[in-house]
Amino acid sequence: MLDVMANILQTTVLYSTPLVLAAMGGLFSERSGVVNIALEGLMTIGAFTAAVATLATGNPWLGLAAAMLSGVAFAWPHAAASIRFKADQVVSGVAINFLALGTSVYLVKHLYDSGQTPTVQETLKRMPIPGLDQIPVIGPSLFNAFPTTYIALVVSILSYIVLYRTPFGMRLRAVGEHPRAAETMGVNVVRMRYTAVLISGALAALGGAGLSIAIGSEFNQNTVAGQGFIALAALIFGKWHPFGALGAASFFGFAVALALMGQFFGLTQYVSSEVLNMLPYVLTILALAGFVGRAEAPAAIGKVYETDSR
Repeated sequence: MLDVMANILQTTVLYSTPLVLAAMGGLFSERSGVVNIALEGLMTIGAFTAAVATLATGNPWLGLAAAMLSGVAFAWPHAAASIRFKADQVVSGVAINFLALGTSVYLVKHLYDSGQTPTVQETLKRMPIPGLDQIPVIGPSLFNAFPTTYIALVVSILSYIVLYRTPFGMRLRAVGEHPRAAETMGVNVVRMRYTAVLISGALAALGGAGLSIAIGSEFNQNTVAGQGFIALAALIFGKWHPFGALGAASFFGFAVALALMGQFFGLTQYVSSEVLNMLPYVLTILALAGFVGRAEAPAAIGKVYETDSR
């Protein structure tokens, strides 16, 4: 029984990590007032860049760094379209999703003449914390994890500190709630929103990188497979709060663990594997249907702000 619990917890941590990172990215963007539907595309370009950079350099840490830079590069057009050119933020985000997927699939075909990258040999390895990794059940899951898991936990804590305990965070939340009042107090709304969207791109791409060089060891068009949208759902489910998003992402990771464990224990004799694979997405819909009405989004989210500041 303890082994089963340990396996479920380990799988939950494994698959919730990319969701946590992407949700934290979405948190910064949406707290500043910019809707970020583009999390899916940002995770995709991050997964692609991490795999390609790691294959080229043999260093997965350089792969993570390259992924974050690619996320910033693809977040910038979304920021420019949404903030400077006042385009519809949802349409802009959807465009980034298509652009990221199309670009990555095209480049994979062009570079490797295949639908996927070669297998990445130098992937990120688990990093045990001596002593703590021997704790029953939780030790192998929380203290013998991939570096991205530790990064996700640190990012979650830092996100709370930055947003709720620093002047930068106060200004960021102010431009997402009442940008006119924030500008009256001397806050540059445009600059704050640009910064938030670029941070969002870096973190979401980092989450995608974990899918291709930690959880997996290659990139193809199905590597992300809707997880950016689940991360967005986790952000909403978590009521745009760092720890709420962390908990919601863990919940969806738990749903993935249940689906995988169901296949492991032979439930496919009674329920098709497709039904089990649907479980995380079904729970996402049910969670949003049941709780999104009670979650209060930042007041200015999705609203174009007219300002003379540049």
